[in-house]
Amino acid sequence: MTPLALATVFAGCYAALCWLKPFGRCRRCRKSGVRPRLITRRLTVCRACKGAGLRLRHGRRAFNYLARIHADAQTARAARQNLGGPR
Repeated sequence: MTPLALATVFAGCYAALCWLKPFGRCRRCRKSGVRPRLITRRLTVCRACKGAGLRLRHGRRAFNYLARIHADAQTARAARQNLGGPR
């Protein structure tokens, strides 16, 4: 298998994973939601995931960003058409 085909298969699998399971486990607290403090070792809420134990995957974050840009462009295009401005 060529490197390009392997990269394409990997990207497709990661895209499917981001679509089906957009949240992964938090790496800092290992999905527990709490972390020990450095000196006192008292448990506190994980700041990375805010106690949820989950984080949004990078691929899903990129997809949400691109979808938001696309939606904003559609809204701006509709507003320009309603005002009769240039296309």
